[in-house]
Amino acid sequence: MTEIYLLLGIVGAGMWFWFDSLRARERATELARRSCTRDDLQFLDGTVMLGGLRLRRVDGRVGLLRIYVFAFTADGTSRRFGYVSMLGTRVLQIELDSEQLAS
Repeated sequence: MTEIYLLLGIVGAGMWFWFDSLRARERATELARRSCTRDDLQFLDGTVMLGGLRLRRVDGRVGLLRIYVFAFTADGTSRRFGYVSMLGTRVLQIELDSEQLAS
């Protein structure tokens, strides 16, 4: 009987992680799109991809730090990258590759 509870717990944790990841990815995609629109850039590919995942403590709170990478262009020819860092669904930072923007 204990094995069944353990299996249900593992399946439940996996489902939570999957749904939480989908929600965070949707939010990161929307934030990246808005950031590009605000800076008059073209958001490429229409989505973000997971660039990193780890446990992190921020402001005394432990959670999953997800770093999403997205592509954009300023001139229509060169592909540049930006990053959205999130703890759960809370946005920590949005960063565009500013060094490349200057060129």
